[in-house]
Amino acid sequence: MGLFKRRATPDVAVADPPADASASLEALLEEIARLTERNRAAADRAAERRLLRLRHLAGLRRLEAAGSAPTHAEPDPARLPAPGALPEFAPSDLDPALLRAGILRDGCVLVRGLVDRDAARALAAGIDRAFAERAAQEAGRGGEPGYYEAFQPEPPFELAAVRPWIKEGGGILAADSPLLSFQMLELFESAGLPRLVGGYLGEPPLLSVHKTTLRKADPSVGGSWHQDGAFMGGARPINLWLSLSRCGDEAPGLDIVPRRLDEIVIEHGAMLDVELTRRKAHAAAGDVPILRPIFEPGDALFFDELFLHQTGSDTSMTKPRFAIESWFFGGSAFPSDYAPLAV
Repeated sequence: MGLFKRRATPDVAVADPPADASASLEALLEEIARLTERNRAAADRAAERRLLRLRHLAGLRRLEAAGSAPTHAEPDPARLPAPGALPEFAPSDLDPALLRAGILRDGCVLVRGLVDRDAARALAAGIDRAFAERAAQEAGRGGEPGYYEAFQPEPPFELAAVRPWIKEGGGILAADSPLLSFQMLELFESAGLPRLVGGYLGEPPLLSVHKTTLRKADPSVGGSWHQDGAFMGGARPINLWLSLSRCGDEAPGLDIVPRRLDEIVIEHGAMLDVELTRRKAHAAAGDVPILRPIFEPGDALFFDELFLHQTGSDTSMTKPRFAIESWFFGGSAFPSDYAPLAV
């Protein structure tokens, strides 16, 4: 497919004034829409950097305007298949009511072909390039602009402490690649995610800079069972885990407990004890089988902060897994130490 086949231009500055940190939300959103259309027609690194900054500022405006927490979408369990194997849905099936119903019953919702397979593969190739560019910069060598450029959020947010941890887990913050952030958000728009996720949350969605990650997981990168709510406080998020390569057999996938849990069963401090988390995961699963689904490029798993999962890897795997992990929040319950991005 041709989603990313746009005419590239040299990396030169565009004739735009600096992003105005005092601009209104409406003005920022208008500028984002205008600049997005321009970058679709002719990709430009300076425009992609500016779009990241504008989205961050618009996210801050949304936080300022957020009211009390709204309710989630009303679930529609009648549309779920009979309990048993993890149900799979097509993108055309999806709406906020089905998404909420699936998470409340099975802990997650599996969607086959959420985004175009060729576009997913193209983004995986870009992530591979971003990893190489980061390594080149760390070695003191220059590289092509746009693939890896450390993003600096507005004060008081900071990212220096989280980057080593993200790198150790086989990731790059999406905001650290203006080029790939633009392509990622274009994929999200093509899949109707702003409408879907906003309907699920009951308010306009925001991405977190700290929790939106481009993944390249080698088989050597292990994991432990966890629930992200153990370190998110009282947030009410939803995560889109989007596979960009085949995984679960030849490359690391996800091990999942496909049932609804209503509380944190693995506290944050226990995550370093792999054997303890394994025992707790099996106890939480009960009579529900732990699964390792096979994902193709473009397949997705939606889940919330209570979902129990880990990276599924073993020594027989020979390839890395490329994926995007993107946590969406509403402004009413956005974690105070995460930097926002409007979508």
